[in-house]
Amino acid sequence: MAMGTRDYSPKQMAIRERVFSTIVTCFKRHGAEVIDTPVFELKETLTGKYGEDSKLIYDLKDQGGELLSLRYDLTVPFARYLAMNKISTMKRYHIAKVYRRDSPATSRGRYREFYQCDFDIAGQFDPMIPDAECLKIVHEILSELQLGDFLIKVNDRRILDGMFAVCGVPDSKFRTICSSVDKLDKMPWEDVRSEMVGEKGLSPEAADRIGEYVRLHGGLDLIEQLLQDPTLSQNKLAKEGLGDMKLLFEYLTLFGITRQICFDLSLARGLDYYTGVIFEAVLVQQENEHVEEPVSVGSVAGGGRYDGLVGMFDPKGRKVPCVGVSIGIERIFSIMEQKVEASAEKIRTTETQVLVASAQKKLLEERLKLISELWDAGIKAEMLYKKNPKLLNQLQYCEDTGVPLVAIVGEQELKDGVVKLRVVATREEVDVRRENLADEIKTRTSQS
Repeated sequence: MAMGTRDYSPKQMAIRERVFSTIVTCFKRHGAEVIDTPVFELKETLTGKYGEDSKLIYDLKDQGGELLSLRYDLTVPFARYLAMNKISTMKRYHIAKVYRRDSPATSRGRYREFYQCDFDIAGQFDPMIPDAECLKIVHEILSELQLGDFLIKVNDRRILDGMFAVCGVPDSKFRTICSSVDKLDKMPWEDVRSEMVGEKGLSPEAADRIGEYVRLHGGLDLIEQLLQDPTLSQNKLAKEGLGDMKLLFEYLTLFGITRQICFDLSLARGLDYYTGVIFEAVLVQQENEHVEEPVSVGSVAGGGRYDGLVGMFDPKGRKVPCVGVSIGIERIFSIMEQKVEASAEKIRTTETQVLVASAQKKLLEERLKLISELWDAGIKAEMLYKKNPKLLNQLQYCEDTGVPLVAIVGEQELKDGVVKLRVVATREEVDVRRENLADEIKTRTSQS
């Protein structure tokens, strides 16, 4: 099997479908449409959009003709779609696989082929209203999936760039220093500092000034404090970003979700196309009561505002402002699978409501007639593929696969125009008139 890929067993698929359905329900609750795009794009579509991560793009073999690459995320194809179709307003979600030539750490839920679930709002709107809704969506999904405590870190590209400027980082080094800052969740400040100074040639003074800022995290109070900061508030970009951040936190307060949200100056998100608000959701493990800093278990969602990306694909350079969020579904699958293992919860891999069975021989024709009636009535039904199965084997099949009901046909029942309906869990049996059977099955399985 190819490195960094995985198969999904029926049990894993059952968990996956459950997670997808929670996420899609949330996206639809917020009024999103859905689109799909090809798995490969023109190579030039992807070139120059991902900064230092471009080396992770999968190029297809040149077979004469167009040069193609596998999509790396769903955001760039979305921007291409908007520009190509001259769409200026859209709220859409897209769930599909993306491809990255990463060194896979499959133990941590990192793969070379993996799903992304994206929700984006494109269009010219008043500041921070769509951005706040994206954060609300992340909050809803993570709360509903019950993965444990989480924290959504928020920052703004303009605040970062303004901070770099006032700290004395030359313009040409903004992006590369940004990707160093992005590693602060994985590396201590000392290591990040020596990368900035040693590998990227930043002056130690500038690095230390950055160090003062990236330590800061808080809420509205911190935003106010930075708006008063004599150095930072002189910078036009940073001032704009802080003004918007204040607005964002006011909206998040109205949504009632600020307890899980933190303005964090160390959050950088390495992708080149972000222009405004950026955010990342992490799961936190309270190790014990004595630790004041929650320990982060890794990112489960991320996103931000990218106002320039669509313009890159438009021949006239028409801009369509966008903000969006990507749910880190693979990481979530891994966590859900571990939870299921730990809880010893029995996961059903089929939805069969009833097994059509018989206790006597020579009733295959009757079973086929009955199962066909049930299928036509929209009942999920199975039977064993044997002429004369033993009743015990049929009941055992139900136990093993979690089928809740058995419809038993027998000579006497056929004469009386009834079917014996057996509840697998309690073993109670009741005779049901044949014409009422489908309704009875629906009633008895509706709550599951």
